[in-house]
Amino acid sequence: MLQLSAAGKRFGQKLLFDEVNWLITPDERTGLVGGNGTGKSTLLKVLAGVEQLDYGTLTRVKGMTLGYLPQDGLALRGKTVFAECLSVFDHLHAMEAEAEQLTTTLSQADPQSREYQAAAARYSEIADHLHVHDIYTLDAQVGAVLGGLGFTKEDWERRTEEFSGGWQMRIALAKLLLQKPSLLLLDEPTNHLDLESRNWLENYLHDYPNAFILISHDRYFLDVTVNKTVEIWNKRMHTYHGNYEKYVAQKEERRTQLMNAYKNQRERIEALEAFINRFRYQATKAKQVQSRIKELEKIERIEIPEEEATIHFSIPQPPASGRTVIEVNGLTKHYPTPEGGVKRVLEDVSFQIDRGDRIALVGANGAGKSTLIRMLAELEPPTAGTIKLGHNVLADYFAQDQYKVLDPNAQMLDDIAGIAPKVPVVELRSLLGCFMFTGDDVFKRLGVLSGGERNRYAMAKMLVSPANMLLLDEPTNHLDLRAKDVLLDAIRNFTGTVLFVSHDRYFIDGLATRVFEVEDRRVHVYPGNYEDYLWRKQGGPERLAAAVSVPVPAPVAAAPAPAAEPEKPAAKRVNPIKLKQMQDRLQTVEAQIPELEQQIAAAEERLGVFTTTEEAQKNAAALEQLRNEHATRVAEWEELALAVEEQA
Repeated sequence: MLQLSAAGKRFGQKLLFDEVNWLITPDERTGLVGGNGTGKSTLLKVLAGVEQLDYGTLTRVKGMTLGYLPQDGLALRGKTVFAECLSVFDHLHAMEAEAEQLTTTLSQADPQSREYQAAAARYSEIADHLHVHDIYTLDAQVGAVLGGLGFTKEDWERRTEEFSGGWQMRIALAKLLLQKPSLLLLDEPTNHLDLESRNWLENYLHDYPNAFILISHDRYFLDVTVNKTVEIWNKRMHTYHGNYEKYVAQKEERRTQLMNAYKNQRERIEALEAFINRFRYQATKAKQVQSRIKELEKIERIEIPEEEATIHFSIPQPPASGRTVIEVNGLTKHYPTPEGGVKRVLEDVSFQIDRGDRIALVGANGAGKSTLIRMLAELEPPTAGTIKLGHNVLADYFAQDQYKVLDPNAQMLDDIAGIAPKVPVVELRSLLGCFMFTGDDVFKRLGVLSGGERNRYAMAKMLVSPANMLLLDEPTNHLDLRAKDVLLDAIRNFTGTVLFVSHDRYFIDGLATRVFEVEDRRVHVYPGNYEDYLWRKQGGPERLAAAVSVPVPAPVAAAPAPAAEPEKPAAKRVNPIKLKQMQDRLQTVEAQIPELEQQIAAAEERLGVFTTTEEAQKNAAALEQLRNEHATRVAEWEELALAVEEQA
């Protein structure tokens, strides 16, 4: 479908990638990964035709279509959201209008004329094309995609220019998905999506009929959408079969092999150089020396690129707070509307946060997550109700636009060192490097950084001097995979309390011990991480209960079987000893199932009370084991019950 051959690209004097050979097939489902500055986005632009190669060739199959979504920068104007998305089908509407004109021609022309025959052939071609593209469901297709990406029906009739940059990118993504190009190229498509929209996109791509290549810093999203990973590393392209998790394992194996090959090559080079230097001026050894010089010249040196050092930053531990960190009772928040009405965001919300809790705050965009976290940070007053901080609670708030509170005239390294004078400068520079500030970047004034760069710096700054209660609103925005890992490890080892909003599934699952869902102006509390929350939302407890609730049918009079229906063969009889063993086992399993359900309930309760990271992980593993054992026992019970019943 599309092929790169011996492709290379430079950015100024820097070589991004070289000798890239890539055959992209119609079933391509690939994640494009690599460190910052390696050329991932540039390669995607080359595939899209936005940028040109410096050398090498790019060939495309005739008739293929491309769709490209950049990270940002798109702006749409002049139409409503629905009309803008429907415009991707303008060519189908034009064909529909042409078909109507052809109908007139067919009704007036002589059936034996060439005009009639040409019109009939064209009409048939158009009809087939419109049928394939399901012309009568275009409005429904647009509605489904807009709904999946978080647009309400009220949004559909708003003009596109009314929406912020993030929502503009959602509109652009919706148009691409509706077009269904042969090859979809997505650069950080989840950047502007909430969890619900991200989950919807994950399912959409799972069923996408054509090829796609995407760049993402969302590890979970990569794991569930791609079946191949392409990495730009050491200025070359390396292909791994499997999702991101498998890529990580395979990459470690490849690096081990490369290091072994490098070591063997260095040993051979050193041996050759030693021989040459030792016998260079001995006439009797001239032939052997020349032979080794030629061998040395022919060796293609293995390059080992500088590895980004793995940083294990020890977050300074804050003073301990009381057991109860925040107590919320009857919290209500209303906003006046321009029309004189009232927008009700939260109604009569009550909950308690305890020391050591790591709470993920989830919910649809506009549900009130940011409003709630701002009220907990005492930056916004409630309409009614109370928020009571516990003993010795020191709260710190990280906003999506945290960069606005930074001093634009401050130099980065001086600024962060000023709040952490006991942390060595080398360690501070390593931490800043994790957040993508390297070399002379650390000497820049904060005012010259972009909004995203300043937010990254603000997060690094918070880590070196944390309070004992962190309120984080989208802390993973603008972070790459490496910076997210540093942040995740730091908060895992943090002894204080954390409440955070994030759209990154991997980050939530790796951190949360409870989930607070904001929905319908209320806050619903779920124990465990996001996987546990989804299990409960999808009816997990009810399914468990239903699995052991086997209705006993009422006795009915036997009806004669129809003459044409063959009799069901009698069950094979088992000997009385075997039958007694089956009956005893059935009673044992029947007794075990409710016991396991009680243990599951107790394990869920333990998981909802955080003590330490190790204890939380241990409780989660125990809960998963109990659920698996329960499912096994239920299946065994059903099989035994059926077998015993057949022997009656």
